Parts: sequence; structure tokens; C-alpha cells
Amino acid sequence: MKVYVINGPNINLLGTREPEIYGYETLDDIATKCIEIGNKKGIDVKFMQSNYEGEMVGWIQDAIKNKIDAIVINAAAYTHTSIAIHDALKSFSGYKIELHISNPHLRESFRHNTFVAPAADAVVAGLGADGYSHVVEMLPYLPIPEK
Repeated sequence: MKVYVINGPNINLLGTREPEIYGYETLDDIATKCIEIGNKKGIDVKFMQSNYEGEMVGWIQDAIKNKIDAIVINAAAYTHTSIAIHDALKSFSGYKIELHISNPHLRESFRHNTFVAPAADAVVAGLGADGYSHVVEMLPYLPIPEK
């Protein structure tokens, strides 16, 4: 199984950006943990982060071309603004999970709207940085379409 974990703007600041909301783990800490879990379960986990919407769309298109089995996406602020990411995800036939470290529905009202969720098969929110490792742990049990 091959999985892309795509992270959007400011996720590279984890560990220092609003730790009372996002915690003290860095994106590298999270990636290392998820890659280790993936290796134990036979899952090739590739972590990516960009502050640029177009680059994220390119990665989703790359996932289509490379027949990636699943995408876990924390689109961050683009969750609430990006129709381009929504459209790219709709074109991806593998399993798609929208992930949020915090629960956007408990935060500012502008965070309540998501363009990613209607294109996703599942949404994980509010589990902190551990949400990433929980998702990787459960990937083998999800109804991932065969390629």
C-alpha cells in the first residue's frame, strides 16, 4: 500500500505555532512516527508539506498518475478556501481522508466550512497530532479501492 500524506500552509510550523491548539510535536516528529508505523504494516508513507495551493494540487495529480492507494490530507487553511484542491481530490479514485489536528467546528466560524470533506471518504479531527498515526494504523482496515 502506498499513501501520500499532504499538508498545507503553516503545518511546517508545528511545534512552535499556537502549541496550545496544535501541540509541541513538529511535522518531522509526526512524519517519523507515521513512517515507522507504516513500515511495520507494509505501508509506504510519503509526507509532503507546502504553503502553495498549486503544489498541493500537483501532488494529488501525481498520486493519480502513480496509482497511490490513499491520500491523507491536512489542507490547513486551504480546507476552507480551495475549490482547486476539492476538484483534484474528486479526480483521485483512491481512498481520501481529510485530517485536522484541532476540531475546526470548535473554533472560529470561518473554519466550519470545508471544501475538502465533500471530496473525502472520511474526516478525522480533534485528535491532536496523534490523529496522523491513528489514521496510518487503520489504513489496512479501510475499504481502499483496488487499482
